[in-house]
Amino acid sequence: MEEKKMTFEEGMKRLEEIVLGLEKGSVALEDSMELFTEGTKLSAKLQKILDDAESKIKMITEKNGEVTAVDFETAE
Repeated sequence: MEEKKMTFEEGMKRLEEIVLGLEKGSVALEDSMELFTEGTKLSAKLQKILDDAESKIKMITEKNGEVTAVDFETAE
């Protein structure tokens, strides 16, 4: 059975839960290492989602009365 794909928002929520759990310091060392590993992998996955989204973003600009789509990075 295929695992449900996690949305960016769900991933951020899980990452926040992991960080809060680690910050409390009440988790056993072995469990902390597992949470840290999960958080690191999740962080990388979320960064890839952001990078992919950024590459797709287009800004709509109006120049001389003409509307054109411009890559996000070139519009800065």
